[in-house]
Amino acid sequence: MHAQSPIVRRKSRQIHVGKVPVGGDAPISVQSMTNTDTLDVAATVAQIRQLEAAGADIVRVSVPDMDAAEAFGRIKREVEVPLVADIHFDYKIALRVAELGVDCLRINPGNIGREERVRAVVSAARDNGIPIRIGVNAGSLEKDLQKKYGEPTPEALVESAMRHIDHLDRLDFQEYKVSVKASDVFMAVAAYRQLATRIEQPLHLGITEAGGLRSGTVKSSIGLGMLLMDGIGDTIRVSLAADPVEEIKVGFDMLKSLKLRAKGINFIACPSCSRQNFDVIGTMNALEERLEDVMTPLNVSVIGCVVNGPGEAKETDVGLTGGSPANLVYLDGKPASKLRNDHLVDDLERLIRDKVREKQQAEQDVIARDA
Repeated sequence: MHAQSPIVRRKSRQIHVGKVPVGGDAPISVQSMTNTDTLDVAATVAQIRQLEAAGADIVRVSVPDMDAAEAFGRIKREVEVPLVADIHFDYKIALRVAELGVDCLRINPGNIGREERVRAVVSAARDNGIPIRIGVNAGSLEKDLQKKYGEPTPEALVESAMRHIDHLDRLDFQEYKVSVKASDVFMAVAAYRQLATRIEQPLHLGITEAGGLRSGTVKSSIGLGMLLMDGIGDTIRVSLAADPVEEIKVGFDMLKSLKLRAKGINFIACPSCSRQNFDVIGTMNALEERLEDVMTPLNVSVIGCVVNGPGEAKETDVGLTGGSPANLVYLDGKPASKLRNDHLVDDLERLIRDKVREKQQAEQDVIARDA
């Protein structure tokens, strides 16, 4: 459970989105995007704080006009997590949010007009230490590329990305990351694989417009999982037609499953069967809801019977194995106590939180010794 991931990540240049390093040897960051009206500052700030509480490393905010740019400035002053401004076409919006402290500009240089406008945006980014994200999407390819290829293809996505990259290369600006998203898994995966061999900059992964909570999670897990297994990807966004907080949860679960990121509890739970000695599904649902606030990495197994329970429990920080007349709890792989079903969730939550505090104290002790 504690082994390092066997995945060898692609070597990429490191940039910084605010305080968050992206690329290089930095952990793969997880981000989402607000879906509130940016002009509603209070609602947008509230949602950003919810995302941050869920573990978001970076949050993107749509800035469609100058009024939204001014609202963005007020939002930025009220939150701690780095913010990316999502901008299309109007370079003046980019200049304004650069003045207001944006941490990253999501803007395609080729879409903002004449060369002097691109130069102005790049100068503002350079002067303020702001990276740029180039975001190519299969649904909004340039008309000439649509005509050339007849339909969106991986090659069309990469050609579009390289056009935008050329704008930045001509101005000797290398602080950028790139995405080449499509809703088709095969197209997106092929495009990212091609682009990964052509540039050294970080790659922002996503399967765009993936779908609702269930279908979008499945599609994103397959597509992003293929790329992450290849070692490709420095920051990810799981695009779901759902509460943005769910995007963060799915993103972290994805990275935890590949041992690329450790944050919060990694649950190992059986699907339950007639051998179960307690309500596995109900117990898991309750624990996941109650322990969402835990960010300390911890492995917890919840197994309904003695067939696989002891084996799983011996590899986890806290393990529960169903038994009769009582269930056996393992701590650090060793039998520790028994729990009856009467207050099972309450008792198990207490043991898990005790283990979290123990780990946090151990980490603080290490920091104190090294200081």
